[in-house]
This record gives sequence, structure tokens and C-alpha cells, in this order.
Amino acid sequence: MSKYLNKLIVGDGIKGIKEIPDDFVHLILSDIPYGIGAEDWDVLHDNKNSAYLGSSPGQEKAGAIFKKRGKPINGWSEADREIPKQYYEWCSTWAEEWLRVVKPGGSVFIFAGRRYAHRCISALEDAGFSFKDMFSWMRQRAPHRAQRVSLVYERRGDLENSQKWDGWRVGNLRPTFEPVLWFTKPYKIGTTIADNVLTHGVGAFNEEAFLKYEKTPDNVLMSGFIAGETGHHPTQKPIRLMQALIELTTQEGQVVLDPFSGSGTTLIAAKSLDRKYIGFEANEDYAKIAEERLKNEKSIQPCLFLKSSS
Repeated sequence: MSKYLNKLIVGDGIKGIKEIPDDFVHLILSDIPYGIGAEDWDVLHDNKNSAYLGSSPGQEKAGAIFKKRGKPINGWSEADREIPKQYYEWCSTWAEEWLRVVKPGGSVFIFAGRRYAHRCISALEDAGFSFKDMFSWMRQRAPHRAQRVSLVYERRGDLENSQKWDGWRVGNLRPTFEPVLWFTKPYKIGTTIADNVLTHGVGAFNEEAFLKYEKTPDNVLMSGFIAGETGHHPTQKPIRLMQALIELTTQEGQVVLDPFSGSGTTLIAAKSLDRKYIGFEANEDYAKIAEERLKNEKSIQPCLFLKSSS
């Protein structure tokens, strides 16, 4: 398996993981597609609609913050109501393989969208994982995209209802957090976590290491981007955030896997902490970005939380 270690493989991670041996990796850390149509690669169903991922005049006026049209929660057709189930089915296509390759007691962290996170949880539980916890990662910048209902009526020339519904909006409140799902692979019945730690090197968590990145040992994560870090991927996550999760659950020399590597943030974080890594990325453009980042950041240092002197 040395051919995979410390490599980013350009290819489908759902297929590629089948080449990894049983009980081989200590941690899977991945920002998977959310299934909400954020980009072309995030459309995981066969239900096509000509307006989907298009734009309206209002969206074009808003600029980059709101470029593409998604499906409303209510859907545009009866077929749209099947999308949550189809997301569960998509997660189920890889969940059992993830369980197979992780060591007993090993962790899986998944960044999943708020809307379908419960479907991902169900798929992994059905595959055999234990759902340990859910973190909230607090985003530094969160756009508020809720349209004012009064403007809709105003454009229709309905001034009476425009005034009546002033202050009301269509959409959601500001999305200031993203869920991070924490799963573990069950360890041998009749043993303890302490036994498993000695056998497989995983199962406990390193609170002391975690506190290098976060102020308190809470399941609300505040680690954000450092200057100049963003712009590599539309759903990019901070290196420091990935470092915190890697140090929380693994030791130096252990193996971190990301089957949906994107621009390579998980791999960079693993490299900076002297972990071995395996990455897969199907999009060649993002894979090139990831390779370039890994190559240019040869002496990456952990982005530690700097505690106040007070």
C-alpha cells in the first residue's frame, strides 16, 4: 500500500477506496458533497430541471455571493421530493467501504450540509458506524440570502401586500454554522476503548492537543481561515480546523484518508502534522490545485490558536 501513502490520486474516491486494505486507515476526514446543488459536482440525483443551477435577474444583480439557482425545499416537481432519499442512497454507496478501511475504534469526520446531514447519519449508521457526536463549525463569513417578500409583491405592482408583508423574507436565517459529523468504527465486543487504544492506536481523543487550536474542549469549533488561505475551492475549509480534528483523534505517523479531497486542505493539514495521507479527487482542476498546494507548502507548520496573555 506504499504506492498510495502520501499521494493524491486523481480519480473517483468511491471506486478508489476499494483498493485500500481492511483496517488500514486511522482517520477519515472529508468535506463530502452536500447534495444541495452548490456546483455541478454537488448534483447527486438524476432529476434534471432546466432552471437548476441557472440564475435569475436578482441573482445576477447580487453578484458572486449568490450565483446559481438551487431547488427550493418545496421543490419544483414531485420528483424533487425524492432528493433527500437519493442523497441517503448516494451516501450508502460508499459507507460500507469506509467502515471496512478504518481501524476498529477509528474516527470519521464528515462535513455535511444542514439540510441532508440526517440522511448521511442514517446511511453510516446502517453501514455499521456508531454516531458519536455532531460539532458546529462557526463560519467567519456567512452570506444572508433571504429575499424580502415585500419586493416580490412590489414587482407585481401589489403595493398593499408589499406594505403588509414588509419585514418578512423567503429562505433561511443567516447560516452561521456547518455541522461536522463524528462517527467511530465499533471495536471488538468484550474489550474496552483502553484495550483498543493499545491494539489499534485509536479510540481515545487528545484533548490537550485539541486545545492548541480551540479555547475550550467544546463541540463548537471556532477555528477559521488565516490571511491569504481562501480562494482555492468554493467549499474550502480552514487548514487549522482540519489540524484540530486530526490532532484530536490521531498520532504522528498514522494514516488520514480523504476520499473527496477538493483543493487538498485535509492532506495539507495531515502533512503538516507528520501524518501519512491518502487523497482522492475526481475533478482534475481541483486535483492540480491540491498538488500545487502540497508541493509549495513543504514546511507547513500547525496553525495554532494563540492564547491571550490575559
